[in-house]
Amino acid sequence: MIIRDNLEAYHLDIPGTAYFDESLDHLSEYYLGALDRKYFVVEADGEVVGGVGFQQLDFMDDTAELQKLYLCDDVKGQGVSYEMMKFIEGQAVEMGFTQMYLETHSNLVPAMHLYEKCGYHLIEKPAEVVHSAMDRFYLKNLLPLVGKLI
Repeated sequence: MIIRDNLEAYHLDIPGTAYFDESLDHLSEYYLGALDRKYFVVEADGEVVGGVGFQQLDFMDDTAELQKLYLCDDVKGQGVSYEMMKFIEGQAVEMGFTQMYLETHSNLVPAMHLYEKCGYHLIEKPAEVVHSAMDRFYLKNLLPLVGKLI
């Protein structure tokens, strides 16, 4: 599985990460099971090469949490993740969210670079954090996107 393979590659196949999320084995069911969350996959030549999702964040109003942005190694470095970020932000805005929150780990240097390139800024660790091994927390105001989508 792409998600677990990526976490293993960065030595994040540990408790307190998405590696042990029960929903990983049933992503379609999980994301189709509620109206406040979505997940999309990226395909190349008929094969799934990545995916990204979001869902309503319980502890911040009008905020979606970016979830499970992962790619296969053979498509990394081609701008796919940047396009995925723009796409998922647009989807969140269409659902009425005004901010996007995400959790990551300092081992994931390429991911942090991507988030900062996309306009996310570091915030303090929220008290409500579930993935206890995560050590970087980002937030982005999506309101500037609203005018661009209309």
